[in-house]
Amino acid sequence: MKILLTLITLFFLFGCSPKIEVMEEKASSKLSFTDVWNQIKSDKYKKLPQTEVSYFKLSKDGKDIIAHDAMRTLTDHSDILKPFEKLAHPNGICFKGIWEINKANIYSGYFTNGTRSLIIARASTAMSNTKSGTTRAFGFAGKLFATTDQNKLDNSKRGNFFLIDDLGGTNAQFYRDVELSNEPPTSITFEAIHNLLYAIKVARTFTYVDANPSIRQLYEISELDESNTQDIITPKWLKIKMQKGQTRDAKDFRDELKIVDGKKLIFDIFVANKLIREKKNWQKIGTITLNTSVVSESCDRQLHFHHPKWRDDLDYGVEKMSIYY
Repeated sequence: MKILLTLITLFFLFGCSPKIEVMEEKASSKLSFTDVWNQIKSDKYKKLPQTEVSYFKLSKDGKDIIAHDAMRTLTDHSDILKPFEKLAHPNGICFKGIWEINKANIYSGYFTNGTRSLIIARASTAMSNTKSGTTRAFGFAGKLFATTDQNKLDNSKRGNFFLIDDLGGTNAQFYRDVELSNEPPTSITFEAIHNLLYAIKVARTFTYVDANPSIRQLYEISELDESNTQDIITPKWLKIKMQKGQTRDAKDFRDELKIVDGKKLIFDIFVANKLIREKKNWQKIGTITLNTSVVSESCDRQLHFHHPKWRDDLDYGVEKMSIYY
């Protein structure tokens, strides 16, 4: 632990601040759900890749690649980009399905009871490990479309969200064993120490480009398709957990999550807005039902999820008295 703290201190003392180019925010790309999904499934892998993360990939020829990519996630609302390497979550599997809220709650937009939305999602691992028996940090990125019509050209900005089980990774044998949230814990693991300089570089970059990078706010979902953004209530926390008995045992998480024979993967959706005796007041409000999966180059190298910038003006509804709590 002393060695770890010493390395972190040295890096912060002598490491250079990233030079970040401020980019103009781009408009959402005009693609339908079908357009996006057709691109994702257009170049399926014949064999699962094992892409490695590396500190040396974070910059090239004097250019700070991770700083550029971090800023792009905050400013570019496109669904599909030109091919690029995901520097933190390179190995993934993509899905399409339905986001559905079926429980009364105080929240707005696509958290509202009765809302249904098409969703494209990507499950991944941070760092390099994909197989059980290794330390893995599971991730889940979701993109909500403000429609259930697969061919509709929906001009609304998407409701993107990002969930991780543990930033330092765990020894969970299967993806189905973990809960993923928008404010994950960080465990000190051998894998995290092994990738220490990489992790610090990534963390410092995200700290420079945005406030509070340890939590990803959820207002893109609570404001999605809302005409009046003055009275929006947004949950502070979101987590999902896979329902039991749906996946097969497999070494690689992508094989575990692969949807075959018409089966589906269902995750329960939980939200919370305050701590009660140091525990979040989780409320189960709906499900994510995934009905199709694909592992492809476009899934790993072209599908883009916009990160919401930090805001201080969100109403979490903490003062609202509600029968739901």
